[in-house]
Amino acid sequence: MDRATEHAEYGERPGRSETGGREATDRTGYDDTALELLVHGVGGTTPERMLDDPRTVRVTGDDTAAVFRRIADADAEARPADHRGGPVPEAYVWCNLTSGNGSRALWLLLLPFMVVNLAHWMRPGARHRRRTIRLHGLLVRLTGLTLTVLLVAAACEVALDLTAWQCAGTRACAEAHTWLGFLSPDLSHHGWWSSPGRRLALAALVPTALTVLLWYLSHRTWSAYESQRPMDRAEARPTEDDVEPVALGRPGFWYGRRLVARLRAAHTAAGFLTVAAAVGTSAAREDRRPGGPAVLELLGWLFNATLVVLAVVVVWVVCRRGRSERRLDRELDGHLVRGLPTASIAVLVLALVYAGWSRPGWSSAGRLPGDLTFGGITLVQGLLVLALGAVARVLHRSRPDPRTALHGLGGPAVAMLACALGGVMSAGVAQRVADWLGGTDDALPGPPILLTWQAAVIPPLLLVVVTLLVWLARRTWVLRRAETAAVEEEYGLAEAVRPRASGPDEEPEPRDTARTLRIARTRAMAALTDRAPRVVGIISTVTLLLGAGALAGAFATGQTPARAARDSYAFVAGAAQTAQALGSWLIGVGFLLFVTWGRRAYKDASARRTIGILWDVGTFWPRAAHPFAPPCYAERAVPDLTWRMATWTQTTGGRLVISGHSQGSVLAAAAAWQLTPSVRSRVALLTYGSPLERLYGRWFPAHFGPASLASLHREVDCWRNLYRLTDPIGGPVRLPGRCGPEVDAEPFKDPLAYGRTADHPLPAPILGHSDYQADPAFAAERQRLLARIGPEVPGPRDC
Repeated sequence: MDRATEHAEYGERPGRSETGGREATDRTGYDDTALELLVHGVGGTTPERMLDDPRTVRVTGDDTAAVFRRIADADAEARPADHRGGPVPEAYVWCNLTSGNGSRALWLLLLPFMVVNLAHWMRPGARHRRRTIRLHGLLVRLTGLTLTVLLVAAACEVALDLTAWQCAGTRACAEAHTWLGFLSPDLSHHGWWSSPGRRLALAALVPTALTVLLWYLSHRTWSAYESQRPMDRAEARPTEDDVEPVALGRPGFWYGRRLVARLRAAHTAAGFLTVAAAVGTSAAREDRRPGGPAVLELLGWLFNATLVVLAVVVVWVVCRRGRSERRLDRELDGHLVRGLPTASIAVLVLALVYAGWSRPGWSSAGRLPGDLTFGGITLVQGLLVLALGAVARVLHRSRPDPRTALHGLGGPAVAMLACALGGVMSAGVAQRVADWLGGTDDALPGPPILLTWQAAVIPPLLLVVVTLLVWLARRTWVLRRAETAAVEEEYGLAEAVRPRASGPDEEPEPRDTARTLRIARTRAMAALTDRAPRVVGIISTVTLLLGAGALAGAFATGQTPARAARDSYAFVAGAAQTAQALGSWLIGVGFLLFVTWGRRAYKDASARRTIGILWDVGTFWPRAAHPFAPPCYAERAVPDLTWRMATWTQTTGGRLVISGHSQGSVLAAAAAWQLTPSVRSRVALLTYGSPLERLYGRWFPAHFGPASLASLHREVDCWRNLYRLTDPIGGPVRLPGRCGPEVDAEPFKDPLAYGRTADHPLPAPILGHSDYQADPAFAAERQRLLARIGPEVPGPRDC
């Protein structure tokens, strides 16, 4: 099958003037031609299904994301007269951006980074608070930096402390794990590798490899996904002093190359420095003991000073510069991007050489100082979250919006969950490896006490989660009772019987109570989406309090919860022992499920697609807070859509409908904001099952708040939004009527028929979030929108 290509005249034909008038160019027939650009949603689909035709052809794009047409429409630009009766349909397929080969399974490791990156974009809308907005971004970036240090520190805990220091230094553990025999002083007869410093230096290869892997994933995904440069605008760029009414319309919003490169260099350096600190500080502490060599003691002090200096540089790089959105920033801090990781690698190599120096009499006993490290990280994370909450509250009060999730505290709540995920992953790995190495004999001191305390607070947290689930179940029951009456009224079931639609002589059909309850329950469960902010807020608050309690308990007692409560009341001692044992078991089960899911995703394409759905929601936003987060597919998809819409209007001068379902509606809106006003005024927007206001407007008010959505409605030709009450994701846009034509249609009836009818002889399914095109009302709304976008020049609409 031959592939149709873009016409070469796309960039050559003159378009409309900025005043809306037509230029003196022969474009006969083009202005009567319209384009309907379809954008699918979460989970993806095929172009054949989107275009309702088994014969499709790719007209532009690659194997990652592309635009398809029906074969019959491949040369529609050359035959404009054949398409005056209806638009030319095109399908933009972007599902391979979030699901594809098995390497996507590695992205599970990046889950905490993705969550903290979301917190950056959840800031409330604000007026004249530029410094406060910058402080909000700075606090989130610092929180992301602590997560990198935490993950690498967890790898150091497993490889250096538990394996090389404790197990290899204990005869019983080394005998049980013979592959560690060459590191054991007893089994190797004090061989060359049995020195504690050399054991640490060799084990440091594991966290170093993890840091290299994170750098590689970030660099590779940037090249594959986010390196697409948005199209240049012919109109004047706003200056730094100007205020862009909609942030997503700024020229550099979808091109964060400079910031991501700076953050990648800083986080990579932080990872290498964490490994260097874990190896070198242990040797420096040994050299400070009385009777040690003076030269090595001096080298230890110099090493620690170098670590501090480079750590300050890393923090300075993270704090120094945020995103540059008001212009397309093509610059790159080359010296910084190359120099900082190189310097950290040099320090790491020196640390390995320094630790491997011969030190007679040095033996490993107890634990490495992990309690201080993990305790310091936990404390800093808690303080950053509290400061972020204070800043978010100030921003929200400057422009309060009652629909904003958690009254503007959504970002701090999500940042707290990111820290909790990082802590659970760190503690889970450490607990499992400790159990595996130590077995049932408890031959090892085990992981840091703080990690044991953090595992012990998981059962109370799960108790809170179960309580919330019970509350949600009760709320669903209450809502179902209310929706039952609404369903009966909507389908005309207030009476005890209902006549059949097949004929007046048929016996009346009894009301189906089970079906009524099923429809009402579906509506009630769909409405639970609006309770998500309360659930997230409660879980985040409880997590913060339990984390503070674990930190205080670990430092106050210096013992595990079971040992600390051993001499207290029997109930307290039993509860502490149960929580510690159950928490360790739960965290181990969670870790095994995590590994199993990742392994299954690597081999199973359907499981990989399920993970891809998570990334559809979580990776829409650019990597502004953490460079190791999964890649932002919108930095490829939004420029694709923007280029396609701009080239069509420039070539034909015709109108365009961009039709987006679910997450596709968010991409459509973001692409429309990126268009120039002259092009945007020729674009109509059809959204269905859209989370624009219900999810994005509530959780990301600075970018999808009422002011931004109202601005989009004013500037596009027209906009229609379709939704169902049974849809847990899509909902109304809720724009006020004074903003022009009504955006929200009446909710679609779901199911289409209550019982068996002539049109529906079999029971109609409850569609919920899918198959909006199956409703005849969809075709009517679409046709009404297409009739609205005639060839005439759009006039201004005041709001």
